[in-house]
Amino acid sequence: MSLAEAKIEARKAARVRRRAAHAADVGAGAGRLSELLAGHRGVPLSGYMPIQSEIDPIPAMAEAAAWGPVAIPVIEAEAEPLQFALWEPEMPLVDGPFGARIPQSPVFIRPEILIVPLLAFTREGSRLGYGGGFYDRTLQALRASGPVLAVGFAYAAQVAEALPFDPNDEPLDLLVTEREIISF
Repeated sequence: MSLAEAKIEARKAARVRRRAAHAADVGAGAGRLSELLAGHRGVPLSGYMPIQSEIDPIPAMAEAAAWGPVAIPVIEAEAEPLQFALWEPEMPLVDGPFGARIPQSPVFIRPEILIVPLLAFTREGSRLGYGGGFYDRTLQALRASGPVLAVGFAYAAQVAEALPFDPNDEPLDLLVTEREIISF
């Protein structure tokens, strides 16, 4: 099986696990994420607008916005790194590419913390995304220009024993689930 085929199969299995976890979600994940972010008050960060069955970071983002700048990712072009537009609770959003909501009038910043959505993760810091490579390209570019903390945010049930690895896959620094904060 090729690497591409292995990733397709891993994504299928991961989607099933994530959907089941999402259906049982009681909202504890955002509280655990807030615990982590409390130690980084005022540091520019990027969250995300959840799509499909992604765990919801918005309550933690709203809390963090009281202390410093919070942004959300904007896809400007395929095969390009993400840009990050300032976000505030209750601000007007419009539909962006790939179904994510984005600010109506974006103002871009460089975050130092990225809350990263994912389909699956390993306890060693590997992440499996949707396959577009947006976060891998973005993390590579951000890490080349200065410090950045990549924080995966997922349900505990999204853990995998192993994931197909590509040399372009950027590792996570931390992972937050509804149960724990994992440091790599």
